[in-house]
Amino acid sequence: HIFAMKTASSGFTQHYRAAVLSLVCALGGGGMSCALAQDSPDLTVQRAVEGVTSALGSDKALLAGDRARINALVDAKVMPYVNITRMTQSALGPHWARATPEQRTALGTEFKRLLTNTYAGAFSRYSPAAKIEYRPSRLQPGDTDATVRSLVSIDGNQPVPLDYYLEQIDGAWKVTDFAVFGARMVEVYKGQFHGAISANGIDGLIRTLVAKNNSNEAAAAR
Repeated sequence: HIFAMKTASSGFTQHYRAAVLSLVCALGGGGMSCALAQDSPDLTVQRAVEGVTSALGSDKALLAGDRARINALVDAKVMPYVNITRMTQSALGPHWARATPEQRTALGTEFKRLLTNTYAGAFSRYSPAAKIEYRPSRLQPGDTDATVRSLVSIDGNQPVPLDYYLEQIDGAWKVTDFAVFGARMVEVYKGQFHGAISANGIDGLIRTLVAKNNSNEAAAAR
C-alpha cells in the first residue's frame, strides 16, 4: 500500500513511532490557549508536555486504545494547536490549487484521521520514563516561523531528534510540520500523495486515504 511508510528500511518508521508520542505531548495540555499567544515557541512546547502526559498517566482507557477517548483528547488538546489545513496543503503541493473546495475539505478530514491514527498507536507505547531535552530556539523579534528542536529518549534507546515547525497566526503559534531524524513528515507524505494523484487523480487519493484510515481503525478495534 502506498501509505505503508515504506521508509522502514531506513529506520524512519521505527523512530517515527517512538518519537510521535512526544509530538502529541508537546501539542496538548492545560492552559495551552494562553501559552500559545504569550509564550515563545519553545516555551509553548515545553509548557504543554505536562498536560498530556498527565492525561496518559491517569486515563488507562487511552493506553488501552479506547478510540472515543483518544479522539476526544486529540480534538481537545492537539488539533486546536495544529494548522491542519496548512499541513494538508503542503503535502498536496501544486495539486492543492487544482482541488475543489469539496476535495480540500475531504483531504483535510482524512489527513486529520491519518494523524489521529498515528497518535493512537503512540499512546499504546507511552512510557513515563521518556525524557525530553529541548534545544534553545533562535527566534528573532518579528519572526512568524520557528523551529523547536528536541531529543527524545525512551526506555534507554538511542535519543531521537524530533523537531517541531511552528507558524504564528493571529498571535498564536501552531504546528505546521515536524521531523524525525531530519525527515519531515509533510515531505514524506508529499511524495506518496503525488504518486497517488498521478495514478488516479485527487479523488483517487481521497479514496486511498479513506481505505487506509478505515483499515487502520478496524485493526485497532480488534
